[in-house]
Amino acid sequence: MATLSNPTVALRPCAFCGKPMPARLNRCPHCREESPEVHVASRGERDGKREIRRGLLYMLLGGVIYYFVAGYSGMKLPDMLLNSPLAVYPSQFLFLAGLGLFVYGCYLKMRS
Repeated sequence: MATLSNPTVALRPCAFCGKPMPARLNRCPHCREESPEVHVASRGERDGKREIRRGLLYMLLGGVIYYFVAGYSGMKLPDMLLNSPLAVYPSQFLFLAGLGLFVYGCYLKMRS
């Protein structure tokens, strides 16, 4: 049986009295207070939900920009903006980047 004097047992300080207690216990053996459990979210593991949402948002943004820049809307935009390839190609790139991010998110979702 592991004791507090055993150095191989992982210790953590009690949130109430500050004395060392085994990390596996939820109740401090010194002050008998229930210590709260803290769950730390892992940043390394991804389930893909964030990438799927971000990919869909990029695709929507690229589609809306392309809709207005390509002249499909009834709004009158300046001719310099409509005829510029600097406005049309980035919107297509944004849509394709969003599609790639969406596919990557689906891959992560299926893998997890």
